[in-house]
Amino acid sequence: MTETEGRRVLVVDDDERIRALVERALREAGFETRTAGDGRDALAIAWERQVDLVVLDIGLPTVDGLDVLHRLRADSQIPVILLTGRAGETDRVVGLELGADDYVVKPFSPRELVARVRTILRRSRGGDHFKIVYGQLVIDLDAREVSLHGAPVELAAKELDLLVCLASAPRIVLSRRKLLQSVWHDTSGWTSESTVTEHVYRLRNKIEEDPRKPRWIRTVRGAGYRFEPREAQR
Repeated sequence: MTETEGRRVLVVDDDERIRALVERALREAGFETRTAGDGRDALAIAWERQVDLVVLDIGLPTVDGLDVLHRLRADSQIPVILLTGRAGETDRVVGLELGADDYVVKPFSPRELVARVRTILRRSRGGDHFKIVYGQLVIDLDAREVSLHGAPVELAAKELDLLVCLASAPRIVLSRRKLLQSVWHDTSGWTSESTVTEHVYRLRNKIEEDPRKPRWIRTVRGAGYRFEPREAQR
C-alpha cells in the first residue's frame, strides 16, 4: 500500500474552481477526496464519514471556517489545513490557536498544498518517528533532530523549521514572503524578508558541503529558494 492509498481528504471551499483545483491535485497524488461548499456540509461529512484530513477555507457561507474548526476540535483531533485569502494575520493566528495544523495563503501552489497534506498525515500516524530522508540527510520531525552522513547537525529552532518547510516541498520554489508566512507566521518583529535570507545563510553553513555552491538549498534568482533533493527514500 502506498502512503496515500486509502487516505481521505475533505476539501472545503465555497469557490468551485478552487475545490476542483485542489481535488484534482490530491487525486493525482493518490488521495481519495470529498468536497463541501459550506460549513454545514463540511461538518456533516466530517462527522458522518471518516476522513483523515480537512483542507478548510476560512471564508465560508452559513458557518465560518474558524467556527467549523472550533466545532471539529471540540471532539476530534483530525488534522486541518486552513486556506485563507485574507491579507491580515489575525485569522491565521486565531486558526493556529484553535488547533489548525497549518495554513496556506491564496493564491497557492497545488503541489505545495499536496506536500503539506503528505507531511501532516505522516506526522499524525504515530508510532515510529516520522522522518524526512533524502540520501544522507535525515530530518526527524518528532525528535527535532537532523543528521547528515550519520553525524548530528545542530540547528536552531527556526533553522530547523525552515529546513522542514523547504524539504517538505521538494523542487517547489518558495518565495521569502511565503517562507515568512509558513515559518514565522508573519509575527511582529519577523516581517522582514532579510530574516529568511539570514537563516538560509546560517542553514547552508551547517548542511552544505560548500555553502558558496549549495547542493540542497538553491537560490532561484528573483523568486526565492528551492530544496533540491537527492534520491528520496520514503
